[in-house]
Amino acid sequence: MLVKVFGSAVYGVDAMTITMEVDAAQGLTSYYIVGLPDNAVKESLDRIASAFRNSRIERPRSKVLINMSPADIKKEGAAYDLPIAVGLMAASGEVPPDSFSDLVIMGELSLDGGLQPIKGALPIAIKARAEKFRGLILPKQNAREAGLVNNLDVYGVENLRQVVDLLNGRSDIQPTVVNTREEFFEAQTHFDIDFNDVKGQENVKRALEIAASGGHNAILIGPPGAGKTMLAKRLPTILPPLSLQEALETTKIHSVAGKLSTNASLVAQRPFRSPHHTISDVALVGGGGNPQPGEISLAHNGVLFLDELPEFKRTVLEVMRQPMEERRVSIARAKVSIDFPASFMLIASMNPCPCGYYNHPEKECTCSPVMVQRYLNKISGPLLDRIDLHVEVTPVSFNELAGGEGSKRSEPSSTVRERVLQARERQATRFAQHPGVYANAQMGSKLLKEVCVISQVGANLLKTAMERLNLSARAYDRILKVSRTIADLDGKDEIRPEHLAEAIQYRSLDREGWAG
Repeated sequence: MLVKVFGSAVYGVDAMTITMEVDAAQGLTSYYIVGLPDNAVKESLDRIASAFRNSRIERPRSKVLINMSPADIKKEGAAYDLPIAVGLMAASGEVPPDSFSDLVIMGELSLDGGLQPIKGALPIAIKARAEKFRGLILPKQNAREAGLVNNLDVYGVENLRQVVDLLNGRSDIQPTVVNTREEFFEAQTHFDIDFNDVKGQENVKRALEIAASGGHNAILIGPPGAGKTMLAKRLPTILPPLSLQEALETTKIHSVAGKLSTNASLVAQRPFRSPHHTISDVALVGGGGNPQPGEISLAHNGVLFLDELPEFKRTVLEVMRQPMEERRVSIARAKVSIDFPASFMLIASMNPCPCGYYNHPEKECTCSPVMVQRYLNKISGPLLDRIDLHVEVTPVSFNELAGGEGSKRSEPSSTVRERVLQARERQATRFAQHPGVYANAQMGSKLLKEVCVISQVGANLLKTAMERLNLSARAYDRILKVSRTIADLDGKDEIRPEHLAEAIQYRSLDREGWAG
C-alpha cells in the first residue's frame, strides 16, 4: 500500500513542498527513511513510536519504506514528525488515505502525542495556497501565524488524537480565521515610547527626522549618558508605517528565524534590532549549516542599531558593507544559494574617545590625540562612507531635564511622523519611474546628478565648506543627498543654500583633524 502525505521545507524565507511517500509491504516489521534526512528526521521514528503507544494508535506491522521527495534536497528538523505519522496511520488503517490528499501537514511530536510549534509556518502557508492546497494542519501555537494567509483552511491541533479525529471527520475543530487588515492597522500606531519622552536634544531629533525622511544611515557621537540610545530607540516611531507587503516580508523572516511569539499576527511595527557588540559575523549577516537570517535581515524594513560601534569586531562591521549597498544577503553553500532581504536603516552610536569625554563641555578628556584617533580608526573609511549623517550629541542641562524656565516642550512622534510622511510622498513621486529606489538615500550617481541640482550660490557654499573644513571627497555625494531630503522636508523643489548649509554640519567625522 502506497500513501502520499504532503509537507513543506523552508529554504531562506520561502517554502518548498515535500512529499512523504509511505510504502507498506509484506515482510518483517521494519521502518526506513530515505531522501536525505538528517539525524533529527531519522529520530522521528522513535518519537512517533512512543507517541502512537501513548495515544493508543495502531502502527503498521509490516515493512515500511518512507521516501521524502524530492530526494536530492536535504531534509532537516523535527517538523516532519506529523506528516510521517499520518502516513503510517493511513498505512495501518487509522485514517482514510483520501482524507489528506489536499492538505499540507507539519508538526513536531512529543512522546505523549502532543504537538510542539514549528518555525516558518507563514511561508509554509503561503506556499500551500500558491500550490492550490485546500488547507494546512499544524500545531495550535502556529495557527494564527499561518491563518494570516487568506483562502486557506488552517487547522490548529494540540495532539495526535485530534489529528486522527479531524481526518476521520469526527472533530469539531474549525479553521483559524484572522482579520489580518483590522489587527494590522490597529497595531501600527501603538508605541510604548515617544519622542516627547526625550528632554532637549532638539538638534539630534532634527537629524533623526532627516534620517527617517530620506532613509539615511546615521551615527550619533557623544559622551555616556547623553541620550544616544534613548533617541535611537524612538526612531521607529517616526518612520512611515509598514505597508501590508512590507509587513508580510518582515513577518516571513521572523517566522523562519522562530522569533514570532505564540499566537502572533503580522509584524505591524518596523523592527528595531540592537545586537550586542560581541556578536559574530554569522549571527549578524546570517548563515550556518542550515542558513538562517541574521540580525541585518531581522531588521529588514526597520532599524539596525549598533551601540558602541568601535567595540564591534572589525570583521563583523566589514561584512555589512555589501548588504548595505545591495539591500540583501546572499549565502552560498555547495548545493544551494539563499538570498535573505536586508533593507534596513543603520543607526550607530559611539563615544568620541576611549574615556568618552572628548569635546565634553564640562568634563576633561584624559585621552591623548593619538588615542582618540586610534579609537576612531576602528571604523573603516568604506563603512563610514555609507553613513550619511554624523550627529554630535551633547549632554542635556539640568534645566532642560527638569523642564525649567526657557526649556522647550518636545514634539510627540505623531507630529514628526506627519512631516516625514509628507517628505516620503514627494520622494515616491520623484522616483516613480525608478524601480527599487524609494528614498533619497538609495540614489545612485547618475540619479544624483539629475535630482540634486544646486545653484551657483549653493555650489560656491559647498566648495568653500569642503576647503575650509577639509571635508573629504566622499562627503560630497552625502551632502547632496541629505540636502535633497532637507529640501523635501521644507516642501521645496530646489535645493537652496540653507539646505546645503544644514547638510554640511552633519559631516563631523569627515573633517580632517576632528579628533585633534
